[in-house]
Amino acid sequence: MPSDRLLDDDLSLGKGLRDRVVVVTGASSGIGRETALLFERVGARVFATSGDRTGLDALAQQMNDPSRHYFHSADLASTQACEGIIARAIDHFGEIFVLAHVAGALIRKPLFEVTESDWDYQQDVNLRSGFFLNRAACRAMVDAKIPGRIINFTSTSWMMGPLNGSDAYVAAKGGVVSMNRGFARQFGQYGIRVNVIAPGQVNTPMQHVDNDPALVAAAAASCPLGRMGEPDELARVVVFIASDQASFVHGATINVSGGILLY
Repeated sequence: MPSDRLLDDDLSLGKGLRDRVVVVTGASSGIGRETALLFERVGARVFATSGDRTGLDALAQQMNDPSRHYFHSADLASTQACEGIIARAIDHFGEIFVLAHVAGALIRKPLFEVTESDWDYQQDVNLRSGFFLNRAACRAMVDAKIPGRIINFTSTSWMMGPLNGSDAYVAAKGGVVSMNRGFARQFGQYGIRVNVIAPGQVNTPMQHVDNDPALVAAAAASCPLGRMGEPDELARVVVFIASDQASFVHGATINVSGGILLY
């Protein structure tokens, strides 16, 4: 059962989330997995989705009561699959209250080696998927008169610029910020709060794939806190934004970088 400390106090992290339906993308690893687990801890019902079926099965094993949740494999590079995620969640649970779009994809290559397919895939997963997921979720919330929450993910690199072969990824993440502002402007009138989180260097599988360990260590050392963030530290921010505690947080790009981006 969820901890009373996380649920019932006026200052609790999960205020207003008990039995609410939360869609979490990228739920098989990293920030997405920790987000799904924390939403369960505060009493929400989780629709966890990822392209990694094995990772989803492992997530189900980590949950206290997987029967309360739903685990759905989907390819976010497909527009049809993105819209299908929201439809499937509503078919199973009857409604959705939160979309936490955590999933992302990074193909590290020097700029002159980036192919058209590399570019297209990273735009599809990092930007296009967000548009169609956000749109489908907002439509469902408006139709059901649910003042829900949309939480997207960008990166501090949207302001700082690309490093270590991340040019295509960063271009998409800049688009996510603009997209988020558009949805926030249009759907605030329905009570739907739309925000985007900008993580800095976080200790996730994506951080280490095709990356020089020396560059990873240098990135951690460059942070004023002297370390990378951990996935659960980002998950706590997601749950806070989704909760009633953040009732006046809307249209924001939230810097969670340990000070690697200062402004």
